Amino acid sequence: MARKPITDKPADPLEEYLCNLTRRRFFGSMATTVGAGLGMSALSSLMADGAQAAITTTDGAREILSNLPHYAPKARRVIYMHMEGAPSQLDLFDYKPALAERFDEDLPDSIRNGQRITTMTSGQARFPVAPSMFKFKRYENNEDGIMLSELLPYTGAIASDLCFIHSMHTPSINHEPGITFFQTGHEQPGRPCFGSWMSYGLGSESRDLPAFVVMITQGYGNMQALSARFWGSGFLPSEHQGCKLRAGRDAVLYLRDPDGVSRDDRRQMLDLASKINEEEYGKSLDPEVTARIAQYEMAYRMQMSVPELTDISQERPETLAMYGDDVKTPGTFAANCLQARRLAERGVRFIQLYMRGWDQHGNLPGEIRAQCKAVDQAQAALVQDLKQRGMLDETLVLWAGEFGRTVYCQGPLSQTNYGRDHHPRCFSIWLAGGGIKPGISYGKTDDYSYNVIENPVAVHDLHATMQHLLGLDHKKNIYRHQGRDYRLTDVHGNVISDLLT
Repeated sequence: MARKPITDKPADPLEEYLCNLTRRRFFGSMATTVGAGLGMSALSSLMADGAQAAITTTDGAREILSNLPHYAPKARRVIYMHMEGAPSQLDLFDYKPALAERFDEDLPDSIRNGQRITTMTSGQARFPVAPSMFKFKRYENNEDGIMLSELLPYTGAIASDLCFIHSMHTPSINHEPGITFFQTGHEQPGRPCFGSWMSYGLGSESRDLPAFVVMITQGYGNMQALSARFWGSGFLPSEHQGCKLRAGRDAVLYLRDPDGVSRDDRRQMLDLASKINEEEYGKSLDPEVTARIAQYEMAYRMQMSVPELTDISQERPETLAMYGDDVKTPGTFAANCLQARRLAERGVRFIQLYMRGWDQHGNLPGEIRAQCKAVDQAQAALVQDLKQRGMLDETLVLWAGEFGRTVYCQGPLSQTNYGRDHHPRCFSIWLAGGGIKPGISYGKTDDYSYNVIENPVAVHDLHATMQHLLGLDHKKNIYRHQGRDYRLTDVHGNVISDLLT
């Protein structure tokens, strides 16, 4: 069941507080006289059908909402592959052959134009141009073809299914605020991430799995820290946070019953805990109490659903071969891509894959080869697999980092080795499925892949467009917190109609 925040609230914070206080007294008296009261009736209905949240929280007040998405969605779910560390657009997607003639030349001041740079290169005496050492190949799509790096042959083979954006830009120049901004629409921590907004706005399609699932792959070279808040629910109710699936025997910690504890024993413990929590909710009306009950019940159902999810023994040999040899090794990007498709089949709303290791300040040629080998076949197989199963049209796939990489070299430059610093002014991403126009390239950069010169796309624009495809008006998918209405796109964002089918 889709949800939206309450919009008929008093504008004055004091008046709103008094209304909530009166409501609290009413529900509290109901809980005292007729058991759990209306609040528990709603929770009982929630528990009966196993849906996730059919209720929403606004400054402590809980009300049942039943409105559908704002318009008919083209996508039902999202698979978001985040390349943590920021891949070099110059070495993968943004073909600049003329740079070969400018090897080791200083980047012109007219191109840099006083741009802020990181402390890692601010002390350099020069900013030497470092052309990509990799060859590019033209692949067929629905336009005139697209040039992609030799490092991505599998991705090139599905270019006709992809939409490349070369004109992304962001205000963030460092990893932590950059990832935070890409996930939450704000550089400062504390706000809900994209997946949490989708869980809140659209609810869950699965009875036995969370609406929002996260998986992480360890990469090669320099890896930035991954904070759990990147998939946190911020000020949204906690049932909307991402559930991290781990590699190995226990995909979810503490999901298995301890030795000597049977499933019946676990059921009895949960029933007792639920009874205590229901009594607590009747007294406090704290929405986190009902969220806790729902999460306990979800964990109980996941004891059966997760082992079935992670067992790939019934997958066809041809499917496993399509993802590559790594698919049978838990935790690899190939294994996580296959799990993403299996999660999508089972109704998970938002699936986030993190691939670490793209922070290539030095030895870029060696490290980016390893990174591309780990992701290229698997990500192409995921798109092909979804397409073969008739799921791509309803699945919005996103591949992106938090920013791009500089054309100038960080540290020593040679014909065989170079590094690149952080670059927020332009970078490349791609999307597929879910109402995205396939086989196109959107936006352009200058001759140095340094500045956007055509069709700039801000992160808020991307978020607005993706929500549009999911049937949500980003200006209406809001949540009131501490007297203010918040949304993923803050006060920004425009839907990019040129990207839509």
